[in-house]
Amino acid sequence: MPTDGRVAIVTGATGLVGRHLIAALLPSEAPASGGLRVVSYGRRPLESLGARAPAFDRARLEERVVELETLDAAQLPDRVDEAYCCLGTTIGRAGSQAAFRTVDHEMPLQFARAALARGARRFALVSSLGADPRSRIFYSRVKGELERDLRSLGLERLVILRPSLLLGERDELRRGERFAERFAGVTSWALVGPLRRYRPIHARVVARAMIAALREATPGVTILPSDALAELGAR
Repeated sequence: MPTDGRVAIVTGATGLVGRHLIAALLPSEAPASGGLRVVSYGRRPLESLGARAPAFDRARLEERVVELETLDAAQLPDRVDEAYCCLGTTIGRAGSQAAFRTVDHEMPLQFARAALARGARRFALVSSLGADPRSRIFYSRVKGELERDLRSLGLERLVILRPSLLLGERDELRRGERFAERFAGVTSWALVGPLRRYRPIHARVVARAMIAALREATPGVTILPSDALAELGAR
């Protein structure tokens, strides 16, 4: 799909996947004139990441610092071609289940509705392995409920990514995540066949797969588990 003159919007750009997504959408070696224009929405700019900020073509990125709880179509460009949602937190960081639901369900859904109102027919979401609206696990249930509610919007193409443990340089790596990364790195070789989807995956690969999948011509809903993301993002 050509990108000349197209407009993409992104939320969650300062997150682990989001920063790699910006770098992949706007590679610094690409010419500044023409091409895709990206508008990102978040509570802080990419420069707040310091040394973790990605290299990208800054001439084609517009950053808008907003309150995502109240984001609406009036704050988006007049026309949107594609939308990418990389929002996500943990219950520990959010502080409560209610706050977690706000970040991982209400804000992404609000973003999708606003994008749709501005003409976007293609939407990509970073969800999670195990997302299921019927899950007994609160985290997985909220993720599944968001997927379900996005399906109801009638998007031309909806891409749902379900990565396993994400690898990459985080703002804050908690002790449990650090142990999980080390353990997964040692045992990945044993995860074969149907277990491949549980292998850890780098956020850079997820970001590349996100773009490639959203730009495929096939309409409808596509759900990509971690092993499919690894294959698509490596191309």
